Amino acid sequence: MDIYAVVGNPVSHSKSPKIHSLFAAQTGRNIDYTAIQAPLDHFQNTVNDFFQSGGAGLNVTVPFKEQAWRLADERSDRAQVAGAVNTLSRSQGKLHGDNTDGTGLVRDLTENNQIAISNKKVLILGAGGAVRGVLLPLVQQQPELLVIANRTVAKAQQLAQMFADFGALQASRLDALTAPFDIVINGTSASLGGAVPAIPPSVISTTTVAYDMMYGTTTTAFNQWAKEQGACLTLDGLGMLVEQAAESFAIWHGVQPETQPVLDLLRRGS
Repeated sequence: MDIYAVVGNPVSHSKSPKIHSLFAAQTGRNIDYTAIQAPLDHFQNTVNDFFQSGGAGLNVTVPFKEQAWRLADERSDRAQVAGAVNTLSRSQGKLHGDNTDGTGLVRDLTENNQIAISNKKVLILGAGGAVRGVLLPLVQQQPELLVIANRTVAKAQQLAQMFADFGALQASRLDALTAPFDIVINGTSASLGGAVPAIPPSVISTTTVAYDMMYGTTTTAFNQWAKEQGACLTLDGLGMLVEQAAESFAIWHGVQPETQPVLDLLRRGS
Protein backbone atom coordinates (compact mmCIF):
# COMPACT_ATOMS: atom_id res chain seq x y z
CA MET A 1 0.00 0.00 0.00
CA ASP A 2 1.45 3.35 -1.07
CA ILE A 3 1.36 6.11 1.53
CA TYR A 4 0.27 9.67 0.72
CA ALA A 5 -0.74 12.64 2.83
CA VAL A 6 -1.64 16.30 2.91
CA VAL A 7 0.44 18.47 5.22
CA GLY A 8 -0.67 21.82 6.61
CA ASN A 9 -1.49 23.77 9.75
CA PRO A 10 -4.37 23.53 10.47
CA VAL A 11 -5.28 20.52 8.36
CA SER A 12 -7.94 18.50 10.17
CA HIS A 13 -10.68 20.09 8.01
CA SER A 14 -9.04 18.99 4.75
CA LYS A 15 -11.14 17.10 2.22
CA SER A 16 -8.03 15.77 0.45
CA PRO A 17 -7.98 12.36 2.21
CA LYS A 18 -11.55 11.67 1.11
CA ILE A 19 -10.99 12.96 -2.42
CA HIS A 20 -7.87 10.88 -3.00
CA SER A 21 -9.46 7.79 -1.44
CA LEU A 22 -12.36 8.16 -3.90
CA PHE A 23 -9.93 8.59 -6.80
CA ALA A 24 -8.04 5.47 -5.67
CA ALA A 25 -11.20 3.38 -5.49
CA GLN A 26 -12.23 4.63 -8.92
CA THR A 27 -8.89 3.72 -10.53
CA GLY A 28 -8.12 0.53 -8.62
CA ARG A 29 -5.21 1.91 -6.61
CA ASN A 30 -4.45 0.73 -3.08
CA ILE A 31 -3.35 3.77 -1.10
CA ASP A 32 -3.32 5.13 2.42
CA TYR A 33 -3.88 8.90 2.40
CA THR A 34 -3.87 10.83 5.68
CA ALA A 35 -3.65 14.40 6.99
CA ILE A 36 -0.53 15.56 8.82
CA GLN A 37 -0.47 18.72 10.91
CA ALA A 38 3.11 19.98 10.86
CA PRO A 39 4.38 22.34 13.55
CA LEU A 40 4.79 25.80 12.04
CA ASP A 41 8.55 25.73 12.61
CA HIS A 42 9.16 22.09 11.61
CA PHE A 43 7.80 21.73 8.10
CA GLN A 44 11.09 20.52 6.61
CA ASN A 45 11.51 17.89 9.32
CA THR A 46 7.94 16.71 8.75
CA VAL A 47 8.55 16.32 5.01
CA ASN A 48 11.87 14.53 5.52
CA ASP A 49 10.37 12.14 8.06
CA PHE A 50 7.46 11.36 5.74
CA PHE A 51 9.58 10.39 2.77
CA GLN A 52 12.24 8.63 4.83
CA SER A 53 9.52 6.43 6.32
CA GLY A 54 8.39 5.33 2.86
CA GLY A 55 5.90 8.03 1.87
CA ALA A 56 5.19 8.24 -1.85
CA GLY A 57 3.69 11.71 -2.24
CA LEU A 58 2.65 14.80 -0.30
CA ASN A 59 0.10 17.51 -0.95
CA VAL A 60 0.98 20.81 0.72
CA THR A 61 -1.53 23.37 1.91
CA VAL A 62 -1.39 26.62 3.90
CA PRO A 63 0.88 27.94 5.22
CA PHE A 64 3.65 25.78 3.77
CA LYS A 65 3.46 26.12 -0.04
CA GLU A 66 6.29 28.62 -0.30
CA GLN A 67 8.45 26.57 2.06
CA ALA A 68 7.76 23.52 -0.10
CA TRP A 69 8.95 25.50 -3.14
CA ARG A 70 12.24 26.27 -1.40
CA LEU A 71 12.62 22.69 -0.23
CA ALA A 72 12.14 21.09 -3.67
CA ASP A 73 15.28 20.03 -5.55
CA GLU A 74 13.42 20.19 -8.88
CA ARG A 75 10.31 22.17 -9.85
CA SER A 76 7.90 22.05 -12.76
CA ASP A 77 7.68 25.17 -14.88
CA ARG A 78 4.31 26.11 -13.39
CA ALA A 79 5.64 25.65 -9.85
CA GLN A 80 8.75 27.64 -10.67
CA VAL A 81 6.86 30.73 -11.79
CA ALA A 82 4.20 30.38 -9.08
CA GLY A 83 6.79 30.47 -6.33
CA ALA A 84 4.72 27.86 -4.50
CA VAL A 85 4.44 24.07 -4.45
CA ASN A 86 1.40 22.01 -3.47
CA THR A 87 2.52 18.59 -4.73
CA LEU A 88 5.72 16.81 -3.68
CA SER A 89 7.17 13.49 -4.78
CA ARG A 90 10.59 11.88 -4.55
CA SER A 91 12.44 10.27 -7.43
CA GLN A 92 16.04 9.09 -7.58
CA GLY A 93 16.78 10.78 -4.29
CA LYS A 94 15.48 14.17 -5.38
CA LEU A 95 12.38 16.00 -4.19
CA HIS A 96 10.20 17.17 -7.07
CA GLY A 97 7.73 20.03 -6.61
CA ASP A 98 4.70 20.92 -8.71
CA ASN A 99 1.76 23.31 -8.42
CA THR A 100 -1.65 22.10 -9.59
CA ASP A 101 -3.80 24.94 -8.22
CA GLY A 102 -4.01 26.97 -11.42
CA THR A 103 -4.76 23.93 -13.53
CA GLY A 104 -7.52 23.06 -11.07
CA LEU A 105 -9.08 26.51 -11.36
CA VAL A 106 -8.95 26.56 -15.16
CA ARG A 107 -10.39 23.06 -15.49
CA ASP A 108 -13.23 23.86 -13.12
CA LEU A 109 -14.15 26.93 -15.14
CA THR A 110 -13.63 25.60 -18.66
CA GLU A 111 -14.50 21.90 -18.34
CA ASN A 112 -16.87 21.54 -15.39
CA ASN A 113 -18.79 24.75 -16.01
CA GLN A 114 -18.15 25.42 -19.71
CA ILE A 115 -16.92 28.97 -19.01
CA ALA A 116 -14.50 30.18 -21.68
CA ILE A 117 -11.58 32.30 -20.49
CA SER A 118 -10.09 32.96 -23.90
CA ASN A 119 -10.84 36.46 -25.22
CA LYS A 120 -12.72 37.37 -22.02
CA LYS A 121 -12.11 40.23 -19.62
CA VAL A 122 -10.97 38.68 -16.35
CA LEU A 123 -10.51 40.34 -12.96
CA ILE A 124 -8.71 38.56 -10.15
CA LEU A 125 -8.84 40.00 -6.63
CA GLY A 126 -5.83 39.79 -4.35
CA ALA A 127 -2.08 39.54 -4.87
CA GLY A 128 -1.05 36.88 -2.38
CA GLY A 129 0.20 33.34 -2.81
CA ALA A 130 -3.19 31.98 -3.87
CA VAL A 131 -3.35 34.40 -6.81
CA ARG A 132 0.29 33.96 -7.77
CA GLY A 133 -0.26 30.20 -7.87
CA VAL A 134 -3.00 30.39 -10.52
CA LEU A 135 -1.82 33.23 -12.77
CA LEU A 136 0.21 31.25 -15.30
CA PRO A 137 -2.60 28.83 -16.29
CA LEU A 138 -5.03 31.76 -16.47
CA VAL A 139 -2.72 33.79 -18.71
CA GLN A 140 -2.14 30.73 -20.92
CA GLN A 141 -5.89 30.73 -21.67
CA GLN A 142 -5.26 34.03 -23.52
CA PRO A 143 -7.94 36.28 -22.04
CA GLU A 144 -8.51 39.61 -23.77
CA LEU A 145 -7.66 41.34 -20.50
CA LEU A 146 -6.44 40.12 -17.12
CA VAL A 147 -6.45 42.64 -14.30
CA ILE A 148 -4.95 41.93 -10.88
CA ALA A 149 -6.57 44.18 -8.28
CA ASN A 150 -5.33 44.56 -4.73
CA ARG A 151 -5.76 46.96 -1.85
CA THR A 152 -2.02 47.66 -2.07
CA VAL A 153 -1.48 48.29 -5.77
CA ALA A 154 2.29 47.80 -5.55
CA LYS A 155 1.79 44.09 -4.87
CA ALA A 156 -0.51 43.79 -7.88
CA GLN A 157 2.04 45.62 -10.02
CA GLN A 158 4.77 43.27 -8.87
CA LEU A 159 2.73 40.24 -9.97
CA ALA A 160 1.83 41.86 -13.30
CA GLN A 161 5.50 42.50 -14.02
CA MET A 162 6.48 39.01 -12.88
CA PHE A 163 4.14 37.37 -15.40
CA ALA A 164 4.53 39.95 -18.18
CA ASP A 165 6.47 37.52 -20.36
CA PHE A 166 3.48 35.17 -20.49
CA GLY A 167 0.75 37.63 -21.47
CA ALA A 168 -0.73 41.09 -21.01
CA LEU A 169 -1.62 41.81 -17.40
CA GLN A 170 -2.66 45.04 -15.71
CA ALA A 171 -2.63 46.05 -12.06
CA SER A 172 -5.18 48.15 -10.22
CA ARG A 173 -6.26 49.25 -6.78
CA LEU A 174 -9.53 47.67 -5.67
CA ASP A 175 -11.29 51.04 -5.45
CA ALA A 176 -10.06 52.15 -8.89
CA LEU A 177 -12.05 49.55 -10.79
CA THR A 178 -14.99 50.81 -12.84
CA ALA A 179 -15.97 48.75 -15.90
CA PRO A 180 -17.64 45.34 -15.71
CA PHE A 181 -15.75 42.09 -16.33
CA ASP A 182 -16.78 38.79 -17.87
CA ILE A 183 -15.20 36.80 -15.03
CA VAL A 184 -14.39 38.04 -11.52
CA ILE A 185 -12.28 35.69 -9.38
CA ASN A 186 -11.91 36.28 -5.66
CA GLY A 187 -8.43 35.13 -4.68
CA THR A 188 -8.46 36.81 -1.28
CA SER A 189 -9.28 35.05 1.98
CA ALA A 190 -11.98 37.61 2.86
CA SER A 191 -14.80 35.06 2.60
CA LEU A 192 -13.27 33.04 5.43
CA GLY A 193 -14.21 35.90 7.72
CA GLY A 194 -17.55 36.60 6.07
CA ALA A 195 -16.20 39.75 4.39
CA VAL A 196 -16.12 40.98 0.80
CA PRO A 197 -13.19 42.78 -0.89
CA ALA A 198 -13.84 46.51 -1.18
CA ILE A 199 -14.64 46.62 -4.90
CA PRO A 200 -17.32 48.74 -6.59
CA PRO A 201 -20.51 46.98 -7.75
CA SER A 202 -19.83 48.23 -11.28
CA VAL A 203 -17.38 45.34 -11.90
CA ILE A 204 -20.40 42.99 -11.93
CA SER A 205 -22.91 42.93 -14.78
CA THR A 206 -25.74 40.57 -15.66
CA THR A 207 -23.30 38.58 -17.81
CA THR A 208 -20.55 38.30 -15.18
CA VAL A 209 -19.43 34.95 -13.77
CA ALA A 210 -18.26 35.34 -10.16
CA TYR A 211 -15.84 32.73 -8.82
CA ASP A 212 -14.71 32.49 -5.20
CA MET A 213 -11.62 30.35 -4.65
CA MET A 214 -12.92 29.75 -1.12
CA TYR A 215 -15.72 27.27 -0.44
CA GLY A 216 -17.95 26.22 2.42
CA THR A 217 -21.22 24.56 3.31
CA THR A 218 -23.11 27.75 2.47
CA THR A 219 -22.77 30.45 -0.18
CA THR A 220 -19.59 32.46 0.40
CA ALA A 221 -19.84 36.14 1.31
CA PHE A 222 -18.31 37.16 -2.01
CA ASN A 223 -20.69 35.03 -4.07
CA GLN A 224 -23.68 36.29 -2.10
CA TRP A 225 -22.59 39.87 -2.79
CA ALA A 226 -22.06 39.08 -6.50
CA LYS A 227 -25.56 37.59 -6.72
CA GLU A 228 -27.00 40.76 -5.22
CA GLN A 229 -25.19 42.81 -7.88
CA GLY A 230 -26.80 40.71 -10.62
CA ALA A 231 -24.06 38.23 -11.60
CA CYS A 232 -25.42 35.58 -13.96
CA LEU A 233 -23.53 32.73 -12.25
CA THR A 234 -21.60 32.25 -9.01
CA LEU A 235 -19.18 29.41 -8.34
CA ASP A 236 -17.14 28.46 -5.29
CA GLY A 237 -13.74 26.78 -5.09
CA LEU A 238 -14.82 23.21 -4.34
CA GLY A 239 -14.47 22.26 -8.00
CA MET A 240 -11.00 23.80 -8.06
CA LEU A 241 -10.08 21.71 -5.00
CA VAL A 242 -11.19 18.48 -6.67
CA GLU A 243 -9.54 19.33 -9.98
CA GLN A 244 -6.18 20.25 -8.45
CA ALA A 245 -6.33 17.01 -6.45
CA ALA A 246 -6.97 15.07 -9.67
CA GLU A 247 -3.91 16.65 -11.26
CA SER A 248 -1.79 15.67 -8.23
CA PHE A 249 -3.21 12.15 -8.42
CA ALA A 250 -2.23 11.96 -12.10
CA ILE A 251 1.31 13.13 -11.31
CA TRP A 252 1.71 10.35 -8.75
CA HIS A 253 -0.16 7.53 -10.46
CA GLY A 254 -0.01 8.29 -14.17
CA VAL A 255 -3.78 8.17 -14.59
CA GLN A 256 -6.32 11.01 -14.64
CA PRO A 257 -9.34 10.21 -12.45
CA GLU A 258 -12.89 11.31 -13.21
CA THR A 259 -13.70 14.33 -11.10
CA GLN A 260 -17.44 14.82 -11.59
CA PRO A 261 -18.56 11.81 -9.50
CA VAL A 262 -16.31 12.94 -6.64
CA LEU A 263 -17.52 16.53 -6.86
CA ASP A 264 -21.13 15.35 -6.86
CA LEU A 265 -20.54 13.31 -3.70
CA LEU A 266 -18.92 16.26 -1.94
CA ARG A 267 -21.73 18.60 -2.98
CA ARG A 268 -24.25 16.19 -1.45
CA GLY A 269 -22.20 16.08 1.74
CA SER A 270 -21.62 12.34 1.34
